[in-house]
Amino acid sequence: MTSDLIIIGSGPGGYRAAAYAAAQGLTVTIIERGEVGGTCLNRGCIPTKTLCHHAELVDMLRKAGTFGISDLSFALDFPAMMERKRQVVQTLRQGVETLMKAPGITLLKGTAAFTDAHTVTVDGQTLTAPHIIIATGSKAKMLPIPGADSSIVVSSDQLLDTDAIPPRMCIIGAGVIGMEFASIFSSLGTKVTVVEYLKECLPMLDSDIAKRLRQTIARRGVDFIMQAAVKEIAPDGVVYERKGKTAKVETDKVLMATGRTPCTDGLCLEKAGIETAKGAIVTDEHLETNVKGVYAIGDVNGRQMLAHAATAQGLHVVDHIMQQQCPTPYSLVPAAIFTSPQAACVGMSEDDCKAQGTDYVCRKGYYRANGKAVATGETDGLVKLLEGADGRILGCHIYGDHAADMVQEVTALMACGATVGQLRHIIHIHPTLGEILQEVR
Repeated sequence: MTSDLIIIGSGPGGYRAAAYAAAQGLTVTIIERGEVGGTCLNRGCIPTKTLCHHAELVDMLRKAGTFGISDLSFALDFPAMMERKRQVVQTLRQGVETLMKAPGITLLKGTAAFTDAHTVTVDGQTLTAPHIIIATGSKAKMLPIPGADSSIVVSSDQLLDTDAIPPRMCIIGAGVIGMEFASIFSSLGTKVTVVEYLKECLPMLDSDIAKRLRQTIARRGVDFIMQAAVKEIAPDGVVYERKGKTAKVETDKVLMATGRTPCTDGLCLEKAGIETAKGAIVTDEHLETNVKGVYAIGDVNGRQMLAHAATAQGLHVVDHIMQQQCPTPYSLVPAAIFTSPQAACVGMSEDDCKAQGTDYVCRKGYYRANGKAVATGETDGLVKLLEGADGRILGCHIYGDHAADMVQEVTALMACGATVGQLRHIIHIHPTLGEILQEVR
């Protein structure tokens, strides 16, 4: 079977690239060994954000008295929440399956393996193409410590399929995954403790923003044990060492949220001569591997483990194949953490500016001074906007309600090379949270 393009993996990078390539007139074969939609749809972004929304609703109900709604009572039906999460995933999965039935696209279910640089087998069937995109995503990384295989230890994939709210949970790792699940389950009534090796949570965020977000979540009842090294998982808890002393967090469930690692299992990359480094596939500025015509996008290349980054990279590769001019898809990538409240960032942080010796001015805006935030009762939040010597926006870091939406506006402005002065002259609807961006000082 021969086509113009083979794509291995049907996550956001793979299926969007397939649809785009087919629209450009290429014949595409896309291979998926599991469910279409990849990690994002089935075990990541979508189910997690569905539960985030459920948790936000619970928080809102608990604060109903603040808004003059008294004598309100409610009960958590966790099985119903999980069923709705499954329905959301199923609905979107069906949408991807429909997209993969478009003219020019052939979807094959099975496990792909290279036999040479441009030949792939799928359960005995041989496929060839001049162009191949590897988009196999990532899998949960587990710490190699004693007790890691204990029955109380779960990955984020497994936690998304749990059938009950645990009374106590210890989360190892205060990255995006750990912080989001800490926020979700603390809202649902779990006593959550987060154990983190680093000094601060969410290292991709400005350290000031990360600290404030952690303190906000701590006030909601989550305990944080920072600069602690986990030594083992005991039958009833997590043993860690901090400042030379050993202690234990007693818990019913342990979430191992120590990051993700590129998934290349079974691809037989060595038969194609594809180079890897630290488990990730090595790529150039156009996401091409050392083998001409073979590309790697998304989590598997280890550049930026974000669904929207994978999508942008996939579209870039198709443009490169079609010899069309396009900007690099990884120079300006926004990111968001869907805790309660949210956090989001794009571009340089104040820490980056200091480390690189960049001339900058840090401008801040506070939610508590914004009319919309006061009206909705969401006054806990901060905007940090980094301005360069030429007035251009270097970066933006936010924690607070709808932080992800606000950072998206800044991303668009940065992509156009806008200055802080130009931002201030853009009329913003009143009252909106976006006015905070306009009023930073």
